Amino acid sequence: MKLVVDSLPIPDLSRELALYASGHVHVAGLDEAGRGAWAGPVCAAAVVLPLEREDLAGFLAGVRDSKTLTAARREELLPIIRDVAVAVGVGWGKPAEIDMWGIVPTTRLAMERAVQQLGDRVNALVVDHLDLPGLNLPQRSLPKADALCLSVAAASVVAKVERDRLMVGLEDQYPGYGLAHHKGYGTRQHREALRRLGCSPIHRVSWRPMRLVSEEGVERKGDQAKG
Repeated sequence: MKLVVDSLPIPDLSRELALYASGHVHVAGLDEAGRGAWAGPVCAAAVVLPLEREDLAGFLAGVRDSKTLTAARREELLPIIRDVAVAVGVGWGKPAEIDMWGIVPTTRLAMERAVQQLGDRVNALVVDHLDLPGLNLPQRSLPKADALCLSVAAASVVAKVERDRLMVGLEDQYPGYGLAHHKGYGTRQHREALRRLGCSPIHRVSWRPMRLVSEEGVERKGDQAKG
């Protein structure tokens, strides 16, 4: 299926350059991948672009919100982003952390971990949707920042590719679920595998689809015992 992106906004550097003009040389864009998945971690990426480069927007002209790009195109863009970036950080939030604290706090934790990977090469943040009160840095939180801000769009590509690669790698460790295909998201194939195999250690067992599977399993065992 061909993705139609012509009507979508082209991300630019206006928000990052506003922070740059106010003295923040290293502005990191942040986004996540895997927030809505049933299995696997949430991944966050932080990307600091060289805002002093006049050709930066042209050099990254193909970068968009990762959801509008094919997997092949994201893979093509990743080395370009990493090559041009001043710094790239990747942080993870584990399924157990999601079950313990919830997806929003764990997403914030993953983003904080990604920023920590940048060391001293970050002075301000532009974040997709969330605010990060745990970080003592100037920040702008914007809805749909991955579609509007080039550094956040770049972060969305990094997070998506890194997480997809991880989930493909987990296919051999947890066979039968189709992780390489759906990357842990809710699909009919995934639901059927859960009913057949039960939850794996990387499933978010506090989430309703996994709870229902567990409850069905208990009911079946109870019926078998009665029989």
